[in-house]
Amino acid sequence: MLPSSIQISGEPLSGAEVRDICRGLRDNAVRLLSLRGCRLCDRDFGRICRALAGATSLAQLNLNLGVVSSPSRIKQLAEALRTNRSIQSLFLHGSPLTDAGLALLNPALALHPALVALDLGDCMLGDEAINLICGLLPPDGAKSGDHVAGMLAVAVASSRTLEVLDLEGTGLTNQSAQTLLDMVENYPTALRSLVLAENSISPELQQQICDLLSEGEEEEEAGGAGDTQEWEGGREPATRRKGSSSWRCPSDPGPQMVLMASGLGDSLLAETEM
Repeated sequence: MLPSSIQISGEPLSGAEVRDICRGLRDNAVRLLSLRGCRLCDRDFGRICRALAGATSLAQLNLNLGVVSSPSRIKQLAEALRTNRSIQSLFLHGSPLTDAGLALLNPALALHPALVALDLGDCMLGDEAINLICGLLPPDGAKSGDHVAGMLAVAVASSRTLEVLDLEGTGLTNQSAQTLLDMVENYPTALRSLVLAENSISPELQQQICDLLSEGEEEEEAGGAGDTQEWEGGREPATRRKGSSSWRCPSDPGPQMVLMASGLGDSLLAETEM
């Protein structure tokens, strides 16, 4: 079963709902968990934290608007984050953390290997907390290609129109490639072309990604009459460049979205061709 999303807003959570959430996290069937403004007892909050500690599919966690409402809950969340390795986006907006609460969270936030987005707005933070937040940022103010790739993977996984992604020469490493590999392997996307040339990525990982894209293309071509009609109408199917880690799309692929990020430090360009 592919990971999905659970989004509940402003509702009291029943014991049955908490059990379902925990089961989904333990089974790695949840990619996005949003409990924005939800009300639940301390015991159930602890159960959810223990479940998300071992979750490997969870990429986004939204506990905005007072869900993390006490020092004990802050400690439970911190314990979960020390173990969790998958969360990329954490939203705690409107939680009464205060400086003391952020001090409890800070070690787990600083050591988390995947976290790239953090919302701490309206969390009653003072100067001490701001200093801790500054300590989480790279000294030169720059984010590595691996951090960007993590955020990009979440966006690509949810897109149903993106077909071409060019990341040539963007400072990516095997860590980025593994994230992208997991995305291609576990989430149905429209992606046909992924260019990873001129990055510090092993040929083996590039080939694995390429093979997965190849399998997806073969399945699509075997889908039936719809594809045959497109071919008969003059649309050439996508083909793979020999020895390349990407796919070469047809010269006139029809409506598609193209996202490019060639060159380290370049801005991302997204355009839709009609």
